[in-house]
Amino acid sequence: MRIPFARVAAIPALAAVLVAAPSASADTGGERTQPVITRVKTAAAFDFVSGDSPENITVNPDGSLTVSMLGAPAHKPPKLIRITSSGHRTTLVKGYPGDQITGTARGSDGTVYYNVASDDASRNGIWELPPHDRPRRLAALPTDSLLNGLAINGTSHTLYAADSLNGTVWAVPVSGGPGRVWLTGTALAPDPKASLKLGVNGVRFHKGAVWVSNFNQGTLLRIPVTAHGTPGPVHTFAHNLPDVDDFSFLDNGSDTVFAALNDPTDRVVVVHPNGTTQTALTVDDGLASPTTTAAHGSQLYIANAGLTAPHDAKLQRGSIDPDALDQHPRHH
Repeated sequence: MRIPFARVAAIPALAAVLVAAPSASADTGGERTQPVITRVKTAAAFDFVSGDSPENITVNPDGSLTVSMLGAPAHKPPKLIRITSSGHRTTLVKGYPGDQITGTARGSDGTVYYNVASDDASRNGIWELPPHDRPRRLAALPTDSLLNGLAINGTSHTLYAADSLNGTVWAVPVSGGPGRVWLTGTALAPDPKASLKLGVNGVRFHKGAVWVSNFNQGTLLRIPVTAHGTPGPVHTFAHNLPDVDDFSFLDNGSDTVFAALNDPTDRVVVVHPNGTTQTALTVDDGLASPTTTAAHGSQLYIANAGLTAPHDAKLQRGSIDPDALDQHPRHH
């Protein structure tokens, strides 16, 4: 969940708003009878006060993780870090205080793409970090945007970025150039009556379609990409996902989704291929403002931003039990 600039310096106030804000529904899947995610533990702990509030995760082929850090509160610099399977951390990019590094994606050549959300027009937009090279901006985007999730279409070599404030998905070629509005509309828009106005949030490219979540509307949407690269009809794949942030697909080619539901819901929910949902993890499993998941084989990683006290910012890892996915009650 990308934190609006006006609230970056006032995380306690933001946390209070989130905790007090009513959700569309508190129930997304009934009682768990057999855990879908087991052996959940903290894989990496972070210092929220220093700005290490994890937002997004990309799993690399060698099992290492690329993790973005928001940089809030108090205008701490955002970061893009790499965490090896042994736990060693390397800072790949260190941003400017007051900016935020949000969504990330990885190209087949190892290039890391990431969103920089900034009030400074010279920095706001989509950036790339090629292997063994320096970061550079691929595309400038308007400073009134609220850049959030990011996904890559490896076939058309296109990046898709969510603008949560304006209810827009931007498209940018990986070769660079001007960004263009790929899709905008009511289905992507924030709720004007919400305390925290966030529309389209997470973005993934999966099986020929752009999939997005809408934080305020609690929906998961599938938008097919036509042969001309334009968006097809918007299909609501799932609803009743209050405060849904970013998400990932089960690493087996299916349409099974693990979605992070942020404050005050604090859940990880499984969305099945038929659109029904079940709760997989809750605060009882240690969740603390989950912002995204990343499935890799039998492992599921969860980024916890720690927005509310005691600000337990961390990265969790659990084991996916594929047999249990079909043994839970499913609810629309």
